[in-house]
Amino acid sequence: MNILLIHGPNLNMLGRRDPKLYGTMTQDELYETLADEYQTVEFTFYQSNYEGELIDVIHHAIDENYDALIINPGALTHTSIALRDALDIVTIPKVEVHLSDLTMREPFRQVDYIRDVCDACFMGKKIESYFEAIEYVLQNVKSA
Repeated sequence: MNILLIHGPNLNMLGRRDPKLYGTMTQDELYETLADEYQTVEFTFYQSNYEGELIDVIHHAIDENYDALIINPGALTHTSIALRDALDIVTIPKVEVHLSDLTMREPFRQVDYIRDVCDACFMGKKIESYFEAIEYVLQNVKSA
């Protein structure tokens, strides 16, 4: 199983952001934990604070041999039609994930342009949301 896991803006600052919302793990610790927990999965981790770079990586994924894409778009969840459109082009299974529960956040964070182009969404359980997303992929996606 080959999974592309994409992180959007400010997720490189995990461990420094509000721990009540995002937990205390750094992004590197999160990546290490996922790789350790799912040793049979080949992860490609990518993070950028730049919308265009994220879109380029999503476009590139079309021609790669990924079985699934998991994305935490960060704040672009609430603002980026371009990111949504890029995800819509990708035909492999896509899963949206968030550390915090967007439905319990500020009204502007409750807007989600990404969800309707993804096969599933897991949120509000910090790293557990990632475990749920990966389990969803493992149970619902056949390897290439």
